[in-house]
Amino acid sequence: MKVAIVKYNAGNIYSVDYALRRLGVTPVVTDDAGELLTADKVIFPGVGEAHTTMRYLKEHGLEDVIRSLRQPLLGICLGMQLMCRYSEEGGVDCLGIFDVDVKRFIPRKQADKVPHTGWNTLTSVRGGLFDAAQEGRFVYFVHSYYVPENVSTAAVTDYIHPFSAALHKDNFYATQFHPEKSGDTGEAILKNFLKL
Repeated sequence: MKVAIVKYNAGNIYSVDYALRRLGVTPVVTDDAGELLTADKVIFPGVGEAHTTMRYLKEHGLEDVIRSLRQPLLGICLGMQLMCRYSEEGGVDCLGIFDVDVKRFIPRKQADKVPHTGWNTLTSVRGGLFDAAQEGRFVYFVHSYYVPENVSTAAVTDYIHPFSAALHKDNFYATQFHPEKSGDTGEAILKNFLKL
């Protein structure tokens, strides 16, 4: 199985690479359109800022390539947000795969810290990334922006208010949390993605 990780100015590419190698998969890290189009699975990771990352994707011709993929694609963290329609982070139009806008967390009380950093639970899990065993399990988040609940929501987490912890539409899957940093639960989710 050929698994490609989209190479761009993202901060967590090599932690994803390492997590896949622990599962016996040696991914190719690439920004080559041909490599991405012929991969069996594609992972679109991300730690960074939406505006500069979208500019990078456009400058390197990756915007249309990612939209055109027909094999399973997994967006992680910023990768998930960039798959949405628009992000308040930098006020930028994104890939538009999911028809929803990315919002900034607004603290409601002093205890609400932004960014949302640390472990939180998954509820209302559904779709190919999840099975019943992941309901109520803890996963690891680091983010200041969130995707509201919408028709593509595949898991929910509550921090300040409920938001989409995961999305799914057709061959496109995404998690706001970092499966590569989420212990056994994250490993199980990555395994489910590799089985799709």
